[in-house]
Amino acid sequence: MYDKMTRKDIQRMEEEIEYRRLVVRKQALEAVKEARAQGDLSENFEYHAAKKDKNQNESRIRYLERMIKTARIIEADSDSDEVGLDNTVTVYFEEEDETETFKLVTTVRGNSLKGMISIDSPIGKAILGHKVGDRVSVQVNDDYSYDVIIRAVENTIDDGTDRLRRF
Repeated sequence: MYDKMTRKDIQRMEEEIEYRRLVVRKQALEAVKEARAQGDLSENFEYHAAKKDKNQNESRIRYLERMIKTARIIEADSDSDEVGLDNTVTVYFEEEDETETFKLVTTVRGNSLKGMISIDSPIGKAILGHKVGDRVSVQVNDDYSYDVIIRAVENTIDDGTDRLRRF
């Protein structure tokens, strides 16, 4: 795996593991116990569903533990006008004459439907470390690339306030 993660990503995963161990596991075991008490297990749908839920919870715990164990810790620090992790970036696509805004995140948090682009995606790799006003070529594959211009970078500072630089 060896996914790049921030300390915050790992903290969230550890919190989920703790919740699953202390709350979800207890509920799942109770559901299995109640379903087992209903009688014939071969035709007991509730029992099979409860066992499936219990096993899915345990699988999720193992998956999260493995992700944490194999993670490569990266820092989210960047200059105020430099594209970095957890920054909201506005880019201008020259070919389409359109502007788009998205947040640059680690792979485990990437969700393009919510405007969260992974730093391992073609555009994430290309713009990471560049500054407002830079023209960057995004290499999608060996045959296709396109250019974007970084228009704005919004940095989140520790105190929760945001700073926005525009070109």
